[in-house]
Amino acid sequence: MRPIRLTTAVLLLMAAACARPGAAPPDAGYAIAPDRVADSLLVDVRSVDSTIQVEMRYQTADNFTGAPLPGYDANRAFLRREAAEALARVQARLRARELGLRVYDAYRPFRATTAMVEWAERTGQAHLLDDGYIARRSRHNLGVAIDLTLVYLPTGAVLEMGTPYDTFSEAAHTANADGEIRRNRQTLVEAMAAAGFENYDMEWWHFSYTVENPVPFDRPITASQ
Repeated sequence: MRPIRLTTAVLLLMAAACARPGAAPPDAGYAIAPDRVADSLLVDVRSVDSTIQVEMRYQTADNFTGAPLPGYDANRAFLRREAAEALARVQARLRARELGLRVYDAYRPFRATTAMVEWAERTGQAHLLDDGYIARRSRHNLGVAIDLTLVYLPTGAVLEMGTPYDTFSEAAHTANADGEIRRNRQTLVEAMAAAGFENYDMEWWHFSYTVENPVPFDRPITASQ
């Protein structure tokens, strides 16, 4: 959930947010690109490689808030095309070792980020915002960040990574592991890095990819998208 900073050049490229039911409230200095721009730039990762597994946690109650988040209306993972194509290269690299990817989150509508922040403040856990675990503005909103883990393809079993997804503690910091867990985390980091993804060191599952002129979106994730 690594926070981001936007340059003046990027802000000038953003279109004003479209008013629509359910949309996140506008955030001064963080202009949301229209849905038509999202549709032109985001692609379903499984359209690039259908063997990538998708288990979007925020579409269900199986996440740290205990409820589905707004904007997640389908179990589909979207990324900017450049990042999606890089992810397919990761999957191909891992397949040779009988491993594969399972995605927990990818592009995130801005309204969902707003809901996370509201949850933290409502439940007395605003410290998670300051500690770097929940971002008010996330690279997920840009379609360039992804949360995932490794699976062993012959059985479909998830590899042991030491903590569950979205564990807000030092135990989830990528380097805080030994033995098999450390090796599994390193396998994921190395495979992702080889395709251009950078790990967020406070979350072993979180990676981001650099694209030109990233812009935030609030386009809901739907089955018909």
